[in-house]
Amino acid sequence: MSAQADFAAYCTELLAPAGEVRCKRMFGGYGLYVDDVFVAIIAGDALYLKADEQTRPRFEAAGGHRFEYRRQGKLQGLAFWTAPAEAMDSPALMRPWVQLALDAALRARWDRRRRR
Repeated sequence: MSAQADFAAYCTELLAPAGEVRCKRMFGGYGLYVDDVFVAIIAGDALYLKADEQTRPRFEAAGGHRFEYRRQGKLQGLAFWTAPAEAMDSPALMRPWVQLALDAALRARWDRRRRR
């Protein structure tokens, strides 16, 4: 098993108290779903949780970093943020951050459905 696959397995355990976690390979990393809701990505050695306008300030205040990548020479970002370092130590410490990600993902899902 690769180091990234081991990390993905660890992150799956971290998110498990929030619900049934599914980990899927995507774009050279992983996507994580809790109860079939897309809540996180793993890129390299970092876990990024879904955020929105309501939750982003909490991630920023905790020292989180936004997921960013380069596309055609320009820096792009997605609405995914790292949780505080200590949250990576246990499922109990990660639980409130996963809940923020779930809340943001469910709001986004609701907004998409309303616009249809």
